[in-house]
Amino acid sequence: MARTREEKSLNAIEQLIEGYHRYRKGYYKTNRERLVDLAHLGQSPRVAVVACCDSRVDPTVITDSTSGELFIIRNVANLVPPNEGEGTWHGTSAALQFAVCDLNVEHLIVLGHAQCGGIRALMENQADTHEDKFIADWMSIADDARKHALNRPDLKTFEEQAQACELKAIEISLTNLTTFPWIKERIEQGSLQLHGWYYDMVSGDLMSIDSHEKRLLSAG
Repeated sequence: MARTREEKSLNAIEQLIEGYHRYRKGYYKTNRERLVDLAHLGQSPRVAVVACCDSRVDPTVITDSTSGELFIIRNVANLVPPNEGEGTWHGTSAALQFAVCDLNVEHLIVLGHAQCGGIRALMENQADTHEDKFIADWMSIADDARKHALNRPDLKTFEEQAQACELKAIEISLTNLTTFPWIKERIEQGSLQLHGWYYDMVSGDLMSIDSHEKRLLSAG
């Protein structure tokens, strides 16, 4: 949606406040009963999504979901770390445990996307240029995806390699999810399903990714 002349004249914070006013007069007013129920009764989403913190990729917008329907875990490059006890990557793991063990979600989706800045930093070895190396340490989760993409002789351009890395990183995250015993147990019981999705911002296509096939869920 194109911004109005008035919106263009506002600074970033003023735009957020104006947006909040529209929310109160529009969405909140229309959905007040549901939002109040969510506040009093708590959340009970059936789906948890591990998504990238990229501002251009919002799982709620992409799936046209409403408040309370998705439990969203966002981090750089929508990665899932392996189960480890040192607490190095505890933020995402803690959110996953809450979603699975406390909210009892029925589905876990790893939602990757095209043009991912974290993946591109990994591919170009830019992630380790920062002094504190937070990005590099985190992106090391997907290092095997980088190696996989670079070792494929059929990929001739950087864009092709980056996309291959993005797709492979989703598969790695799905595998890492099964290293958590409380996730693996629920999968075996049939009470939890894992899904890998890939979103193309340009075409609007949404693709299902797993180790067996890549299937288009929507066409632009």
